[in-house]
Amino acid sequence: MPQTLTKGTRTGAMDASPAEASKRRWWILAIIGIAQLMVVLDATIVNIALPSAQADLGFSDGNRQWIVTAYSLAFASLLLLGGRIADLFGRKTAFLVGIAGFAAASMLGGVSTSFGMLVTARALQGVFGALLAPAALSLLNTTFTDAKERAKAFSVYGAIAGAGGAVGLLLGGVLTDALDWRWTLFVNVVFAIVAFAGGWMLLTNHRDAANSKLDLPGTLLVSTGLFSLVYGFSNAETHDWSSPATWGFLTAGGILLAAFAWWQTRAKHPLLPMRVLLDRNRAASFITVLITGAGMFGVFLFLTYYLQLNLGFSPTKTGVAFLPMMAALMVMAQVSTTILVPRIGPKAVIPAGFAIAAVGMAWLTGIGIGSSFSTAVLPQLLLVGAGLGMVMPPAMSMATSGIAPEDAGVASATVNTMQQVGGSIGTALLNTLAASAATSYLSGKDATDKLVQAQSTIESYTTAFWWSAGFFVAGALIAFLLYRRGKLEQASDASAAPVVHM
Repeated sequence: MPQTLTKGTRTGAMDASPAEASKRRWWILAIIGIAQLMVVLDATIVNIALPSAQADLGFSDGNRQWIVTAYSLAFASLLLLGGRIADLFGRKTAFLVGIAGFAAASMLGGVSTSFGMLVTARALQGVFGALLAPAALSLLNTTFTDAKERAKAFSVYGAIAGAGGAVGLLLGGVLTDALDWRWTLFVNVVFAIVAFAGGWMLLTNHRDAANSKLDLPGTLLVSTGLFSLVYGFSNAETHDWSSPATWGFLTAGGILLAAFAWWQTRAKHPLLPMRVLLDRNRAASFITVLITGAGMFGVFLFLTYYLQLNLGFSPTKTGVAFLPMMAALMVMAQVSTTILVPRIGPKAVIPAGFAIAAVGMAWLTGIGIGSSFSTAVLPQLLLVGAGLGMVMPPAMSMATSGIAPEDAGVASATVNTMQQVGGSIGTALLNTLAASAATSYLSGKDATDKLVQAQSTIESYTTAFWWSAGFFVAGALIAFLLYRRGKLEQASDASAAPVVHM
């Protein structure tokens, strides 16, 4: 397929011929996939290692959440800025700097000798991840232009985004059991070396928004708004919802994001142009990613607790238990993006995927103290994985499809922001609801009885699963209402279609 050139500043190697580009783009997909996996799995890989890190560094239970929160705060609040930097200064530059910085921060975390040092390292991982993630997705968007090849590429990318959390649990368990908790951070250096070398050799720099400028007021508003929002939801896990530390930051976040939206309609060089949000299918895809991020935590977080604390699984065995779900997700990612969506459109496929995932989550509420993994967990995980495989990859593809080249980075950042904010919302809500369910069950019972305590934890898990199912049902309804009818049409206008830059 001939390459389409757009206005911009190109640096580095000369453009590859179409034949060379055809050979190279699948290698580029592999490099992007490795980088994306590194970013996504870091949201969960450290979780399993937290008890070991806590014992080694001697920090309190109250401080433990900051190992996770420091990463999510920096990552979520800086994603839009990272995406715009990629548009302004070049995607290859952003990609390589993001990888190098992420690896350096991981090394710092791995050699940490104190709680403060580890939290700093996790925050720096979030900073460089916010630069790397949108650069990776925008590179994928501008590399694959053929409809069939783009569908295959996004099925792989979406599967990584959806299953990355489970991969993190598996890898975190294996490394913690076999080596040491520090290797959950050191392992990123291995990923980074491969991705950096591949990116250096295969990518060339392209600045589609070279003539634009950074929207500093918009950057300040959205960064502080997202920080306040994520911080408020994080506080909800450790404080009451009525605490000023919770509702105060949530309110401030809402006001700041509203001010950001108002400013974007007036700024000469907006950070997030309204044209990115106004396409109906794209807006539906952003909301789909947000809801999926919220609901998925019901699977990873509480099912991990159940497998380890109630069924007695080791960290490694817990990670292995998620492999069937990952396999189902990856298979359905291919089917949904390459066969179903091109033939019947997203209005039927994505709501169906949400519905299947909702059935799986509702079925999981049947777990008990003495349940068997093979009957009470495995079939349900397969359903949830298949459903999410029909939702995440096509939604991510449509969220960036047909975007103007100069907006590719910020559109990609918006996808990642929706997933991260959704995860923060889901974690806070589900943790609170689960804790309330456990407390309600214990009311009037002998709280010292081990059987009563165990059943109270089951009540907390099943409550979280029911609410996750509810999120997916809401996602099915919203997706059905928002997505356009019919098959997707490829943009014929060169300015609207994705463009190859290699």
